[in-house]
Amino acid sequence: MKRLTKQAKALGQEMIVTEGGSHTKVRIGDTQTVVPRHSEINEITATAILKQMGVQK
Repeated sequence: MKRLTKQAKALGQEMIVTEGGSHTKVRIGDTQTVVPRHSEINEITATAILKQMGVQK
């Protein structure tokens, strides 16, 4: 979530967070993704989420 927040600030966009049942919906501009609500997210899932949101490593 920290990297998504940085991405939103870098783009000058607002990050909109909506809580669902077991996931959190994140929207930055016109791009939206779903982030699982776990204490740790495995590296493959995290990489896919960042790629979907256009965050560069």
